[in-house]
Amino acid sequence: GYWGCNTLTMSSVPSLLDRPVYRFPEVDRLLGLRSGTSRRWIDGYDRGGTHYPPVVREQSTGSDVVTWGEFVETRLLSEYRNTGVPMLRMRPAVQILRRDFGRYPLARSKPFTDSRDLILKVQDESALDRRMRFVVVRTGQIFLSEEMVRHLDHVSFDDSDAPTVVHPLGNKAPVAIDPLVRGGEPTINGVPTEVLASLHRGGDSIADLARWYDLSETDVDAAIAYETTFAA
Repeated sequence: GYWGCNTLTMSSVPSLLDRPVYRFPEVDRLLGLRSGTSRRWIDGYDRGGTHYPPVVREQSTGSDVVTWGEFVETRLLSEYRNTGVPMLRMRPAVQILRRDFGRYPLARSKPFTDSRDLILKVQDESALDRRMRFVVVRTGQIFLSEEMVRHLDHVSFDDSDAPTVVHPLGNKAPVAIDPLVRGGEPTINGVPTEVLASLHRGGDSIADLARWYDLSETDVDAAIAYETTFAA
């Protein structure tokens, strides 16, 4: 991660969401994105003499340092990207969400779970098509979209609705990305998944790794699965 190790306290930055954790290549790796994708989404890009503004940031800053809030928002955008949604078409909705809910609206759960009527208005105002919906209406009731359901299944929140941990394989799996542990590197009980996967590739058995690091074999399997699927 950006800090390399967990040496700073919560008071070192204004909030957990504002905590600088990664650089763009790390975000691409952790979320399984093509190289350069997170930079385009977070800070915008220039192509053919045209500037394409960012989706995550209010405006381009040129900084390659990614905060925890930006990382979590990018993770949600990746859910929509996986269903073929063009990211630039998400920008108007994110702008309105930021206006109505403040900074990092995509990093929090309450706008989508507690304010669904307002989210519907945001969607209408920004003219999001059906593929991009955060919430949907079925039989007169408002439901979270499949993308939002998957995202919320992969993130833990504290009492202030700030995201504290991302669970890249789902919240029932042991792999955790915590900005306060190992500089935000994916771990299982504090053991980096990259270390476990690297040792396994080197010939160490899953049983030995589980014994050496006081983990279950299921834990080690999950570490290998994550590194193979997302961070390869």
